[in-house]
Amino acid sequence: MKNIEEKTILVVEDEKPLSDAIKLKLEKNNFNVATARTIEQARGYVDDLEKINAIWLDHYLMGKENGLDFIAWCKTGDNEKCKNVPVFIVSNTASPDKVVTYLAFGAKEYFVKSNHRLDDIIESIKKHV
Repeated sequence: MKNIEEKTILVVEDEKPLSDAIKLKLEKNNFNVATARTIEQARGYVDDLEKINAIWLDHYLMGKENGLDFIAWCKTGDNEKCKNVPVFIVSNTASPDKVVTYLAFGAKEYFVKSNHRLDDIIESIKKHV
């Protein structure tokens, strides 16, 4: 049974093995974790979960929408449940335009997967939640 005081992280990542590894690491750090593989699933979690304390968001996802679509919906729409939630972008690439766009939408940090260990990203998340 999970501790009520634990924080909930929504992980939006379409690579199942990576999503599983992220979930396991976050749970070992006392986070509740919901995982989504598409933007549609992520939006469902935002609507259904009582509270989300942070979002781990990949840019490239299955389906027709990507991470930019989600952060735009989350930060500029009328959805009060995620408007002020810190979003951490974790992607395979970091073109300057993409990083600037995510930060302009309100992302807390942008990580390139190959440059950061999971533990480093989780430490950053812990600082903001």
